[in-house]
Formats: sequence, structure tokens, C-alpha cells
Amino acid sequence: MTIKDWPAEERPREKLLHRGPLALTDAELLAIFLRTGTHGKSAVDLARDLLESFGSLKALLDADLDRFCQANGLGSAKYAQLQAVLEMARRHFKEILQRGNALTSPDITRAYLSAHLRGYSYEVFACLFLDNQNRVIKLEELFRGTIDGASVYPREVAKQALHHNAAAVIFAHNHPSGIAEPSQSDQLITNKLKQALALFDIRVLDHFIIGDGAPYSFAEHGLL
Repeated sequence: MTIKDWPAEERPREKLLHRGPLALTDAELLAIFLRTGTHGKSAVDLARDLLESFGSLKALLDADLDRFCQANGLGSAKYAQLQAVLEMARRHFKEILQRGNALTSPDITRAYLSAHLRGYSYEVFACLFLDNQNRVIKLEELFRGTIDGASVYPREVAKQALHHNAAAVIFAHNHPSGIAEPSQSDQLITNKLKQALALFDIRVLDHFIIGDGAPYSFAEHGLL
């Protein structure tokens, strides 16, 4: 049975149009991108096989050209299409958060920071500088490290915040391991940064950890 033979409410494309993209599973979203399956397999079946083979949707999206093209049902054309989609998503969020725009949606902020930091194989610490009306001034990558971590210096963060005349900041860093949980050192440096910036009346609104799945929010977990 092909997807065309499924009930309309179960077909990924129709499901997205009627219920929105959040209603779809990773396999269903990937199936829409794939468009077709292989002999004896629907696009959804192929998508499930690919997710199992790569281990996760993130691993598939992060795969290089050689690894991507080795998978059944994929190839250089699909790789080019995927990279174009990912870059459009990054540019979309960047345009939304361009200088002068107010942060009105935590979900957009989270999605942009996730799209910006998730692809790195090493740890990156970034800071989103905001004015007194929570309008974006600039996003800067301040520190980079190895796969195990990045050294963060409160003095340099404060220096950049003052340079931009920021009234508030949002921190974000990625965990290349994919585990979006704060370590003890993450909590310690966040407290140090908050104390350092408080001397200049600069508010710390949140600190996001980017890994697999939804980013971890310090504010939402009462750690600020």
C-alpha cells in the first residue's frame, strides 16, 4: 500500500496542511522532504529506516556529503536540497532577529539559537545582546573550545556588553554530545556572569543549552 492509499488524515502532507508541522513525527517530516520511497517501501518507511540508520534526525541533518550519500534512497541532489533548506531556515531566523527587532517570542529565539549553534562539533558560547526594550543589538560568538567545553571569561562578556551598550543579554552554548543538560560548571559560570553583569545593571534573561531535542532553558528551570 502506498501513501496515496492511506486515509487522508494519516498522509504526512495532508496532516501538515490541516494540523500544522508540530503534529508530525520526525519520520513524517522527513518523508515530506524525501517525497518518494524506494521499491517496496513508502516514503515514511524509508524515513524511519534512515532515522534508525543515522540514530537521530539531528545526525542525519549534520551528516557530511559522503555519509549522506551512502544511505539508501539519498544522493547528492537530496543533499543539496537539504543544505538549501537548512540555510534558508538559518537566514529566516536571522532576519527575524536582526538588529532593532524586539524579542516577542521565546520560541523564535530558541529556534534561532538552536539553528545557529547545533551544527558545531565543538563547544561555542554565544551572547545575544539586547537594548532596554529587549530589541536585538547583536549576536556574537564569544568563546570556542574543544568537544569537551569552552572557557568563558566574565570580564570579556562584560566588556562586550558595555561596548554594545546592552541592557540585557541571553547566553547560549551547545553541547556537542547532544545532551542538553547543564553541568555544574555551566551553573557556576552562569552565576558568575550574572553577578559580573549586575554590577553594570545588565540583566541576564536566560541561558540556553543547545543539544539534541529542545534547548534547555535556565530561566524555565529556575536557575537564574
